[in-house]
Amino acid sequence: MISVIIPHLNQPEMLRRCLSSLANGADPRLSVEIIVVDNGSKQMPVEVCSAFRNVRLLSQPVPGPGPARNLGVANATGDTLAFIDADCVAGGGWLNQIEHEFSLDADKSILGGDVRIGCENPDRPTLLEAYESVFAYRMKEYIAKQGFTGTGNLAVRAKVFAAVGEFGGIDIAEDRDWGQRALKSGYQTHYCENMIAYHPARKSFSELALKWQRHTAHDLARVKGRRGWRLLWIARAAALTLSPVAEVRRICVSERLNSWRARGLAFVGLVLIRSYRAAIMLSLACGATDATTLSGRWNPQSMTGTSSRKA
Repeated sequence: MISVIIPHLNQPEMLRRCLSSLANGADPRLSVEIIVVDNGSKQMPVEVCSAFRNVRLLSQPVPGPGPARNLGVANATGDTLAFIDADCVAGGGWLNQIEHEFSLDADKSILGGDVRIGCENPDRPTLLEAYESVFAYRMKEYIAKQGFTGTGNLAVRAKVFAAVGEFGGIDIAEDRDWGQRALKSGYQTHYCENMIAYHPARKSFSELALKWQRHTAHDLARVKGRRGWRLLWIARAAALTLSPVAEVRRICVSERLNSWRARGLAFVGLVLIRSYRAAIMLSLACGATDATTLSGRWNPQSMTGTSSRKA
């Protein structure tokens, strides 16, 4: 059996789309259970979940995607655990592909799939859609270079998850932390290009800014305290402002953009985002911004310990 675990926060219509994609894309012969874990929504998505078969709804008051997924795992009965986010749409055959890969090779224990941007109008992507189509969710690269994949499109054998341990809390990048712990324990993540999930691009620059605030705070926590960390951090920030030039070729050859207009938008978005990231890094290095505050800004409730996240 495959247990699909979906953390959710205040996205009932997106959750409905996600559940529809799972229901429409699965082989009816597959044994599947779906566990939605609400992480502090203003209103529990009871109506949405009750409209689909084999869906259970749980509540996790502890803020963060890690705790939400951990509760789902604790209540799962399948020998395979599959993770997808509430705002994602599973590509055709997503569950079938997971079943196929694990059945084909008993040595495979962790799968990371391809995450693509679901553009509202693929022929005329917005600036953020164009930017994220190239630079967001580069799972193949993350797996090859850093040994982890995103938890928004992840499958793992239940016994391997038990051996590696639970996801971390809100104070760390739980996907990277878990994947790298798995690698240290001898479990390799395998990239599966046909295991596809579609994620919407952020609607505004402020949404993307919140993401980078959190990620930058996590990165600082990993290096702070090391000898000479401040100078290295500042140098890294400076390099970040110049880095868009090195990415021109990636933008020009990307198969995920279909026009020069889209490529131009992607470059503009890249310059804006990396300049913003560099500014955050310098602010943290100078003590003008607090890392704990940044990591919690994506959900003010997390600062008071009451509720959760954008899954």
